[in-house]
Amino acid sequence: MTSPLLSARDLGVDFGLPGGRTARAVDGVNLDVAPGEIVALAGESGCGKTTLARTLLGLERATRGSVSFGDEPLRYSTKALKAYRRKVQLILQDPTGALNPRHTIYDAVAEGLRIHGLVDDETERVADALARAGLRPAEKFFLSYPHELSGGQRQRAVIAGALVLDPSIIIADEPVASLDASVRGEILALLLRLREEMDLGALVITHDLGLAWSIADRIAIMYLGRIVEQGPVEQVLTEPRHPYTRALVSVLPDSPLPKPIVLSGELPDAAKIPGGCRFRPRCQEYASGRASAVSDQCEREDLEVLSADASRHRVACHLHRIERRAAA
Repeated sequence: MTSPLLSARDLGVDFGLPGGRTARAVDGVNLDVAPGEIVALAGESGCGKTTLARTLLGLERATRGSVSFGDEPLRYSTKALKAYRRKVQLILQDPTGALNPRHTIYDAVAEGLRIHGLVDDETERVADALARAGLRPAEKFFLSYPHELSGGQRQRAVIAGALVLDPSIIIADEPVASLDASVRGEILALLLRLREEMDLGALVITHDLGLAWSIADRIAIMYLGRIVEQGPVEQVLTEPRHPYTRALVSVLPDSPLPKPIVLSGELPDAAKIPGGCRFRPRCQEYASGRASAVSDQCEREDLEVLSADASRHRVACHLHRIERRAAA
């Protein structure tokens, strides 16, 4: 496999709270994105996905661990971050909020070029980015304002604003969540085409496993700050092994599992991570007694921190570990 371009190693992000409490929003994450690879990061709202994305972008500082681009660790000087963000671009889920309503589409796309001092051939660069994003003829949109475009066109304009800097990686946070179903497929097809044309890597943040199935090469499932299962998307979504992943997959329309699995309770507060396995209070295997052989471990030992090995289907679960040993 191609060497990763964007990497997180043992990444942790803590936030101080009133009363001296600490929230562990990200807690021991290893993750890689290679050129031309689309990785989906999935999980419930509040599981740490967006904090992880912000940390990979340099918008949050890691409390522990590191972020690297190529062989270079992420540095937080103004100059270093500026150069880094030219290569690692963000696409937000709400194109309306991402576009200044007072700026024309031309100015919105050209903004990144101006920030980075890339003013030579500005018009040509903007036109090329709009065309690559599917807004053709590009000149037709130069003087348009965001409110004059459809939702899908606005999202294409946001994507063009990222493409104009010729990035190597994009981080897309719920990139089609605000779009009509009829437009979602077009935007996903666009991202797949850009991957092929530009060898563009992408980390797609989503709660929608159907979207992950449609677009991703690999998927990482996140629960309460930690990745609990990861691997090739076909393997993880057709043979889910972690009880949390199984619950998420079980409610898909074409789920490979026989019946829906209902999780008990809500996602715990990141400032009150349960002792032992952090998923145990909601785990259907533990509650039913099917995990009795490892119940002591579930109560005493947290989930292991998975490595970033991209070639394997890996799971952080005490029950799965003992079942795997028995099968061997």
